[in-house]
Amino acid sequence: MRALITGASSGIGEALAKVLKENGYSLVLVGRNEERLNNIKNQLGDNVEIISLDLSIKENAISLYNQYKDIDLLINNAGFGDCAYFNDSDLNKDINMIETNIVALHILTKLYLREMIDKNKGYILNVASIAGFLPGPLMSTYYATKNYVVRLSEGIKEELKHLKSKVKISVLCPGPVNTNFSNTANVKFSLKGVSKEYVANYTWKCLKKQRFYILPTFKIKMCRFLAKVAPTCLASKIVFKLQKSKI
Repeated sequence: MRALITGASSGIGEALAKVLKENGYSLVLVGRNEERLNNIKNQLGDNVEIISLDLSIKENAISLYNQYKDIDLLINNAGFGDCAYFNDSDLNKDINMIETNIVALHILTKLYLREMIDKNKGYILNVASIAGFLPGPLMSTYYATKNYVVRLSEGIKEELKHLKSKVKISVLCPGPVNTNFSNTANVKFSLKGVSKEYVANYTWKCLKKQRFYILPTFKIKMCRFLAKVAPTCLASKIVFKLQKSKI
């Protein structure tokens, strides 16, 4: 079995790589930090390939697929956030976020899904966030990108059902995780973060059970429930207050 993981040089991607290697997968690890990727490769040993690539460039995402086909498990984990009033946030960073969180994920999902449907086997895990169920004042672009990931995955799931395909798709929606995300996004989490190792092990258990929504903690499950029942205007006010305290 062969897995390709984007955003694998740190955080959840790195932790998932270790879990999958322990469970017999050969790995293709993709990230921007080549030094970090090499360190992970040295820790994991044989049957690990690394590729340093900036997925915010769409041609790189297409090139990645052309170079590494016949993947059994695709994990679209690459992504980052930013916290600021929308009018104050850096436009180039916003665009880079959209290209990474949405465009690269879209390209890889589409290309690998076509191949998997042809073979009638394969699994795609798209990493979103609990943010994917909520409006996101002060992190509007990030929340919008994760809404896209959730809705895209939900739509594909239904299409696969009607195609009677054996291909599976899941969406991972964690809350705060103790990774480098908060430094990149310029935030401090209101809720206590869980370890990346916990999220990775929980995700693996859910993948084996073919669960679609993967919500790693009870608090995150409750957040999703409240997001479903609360009016959008109320959810926006709550999220704004939480985000404001992070800046």
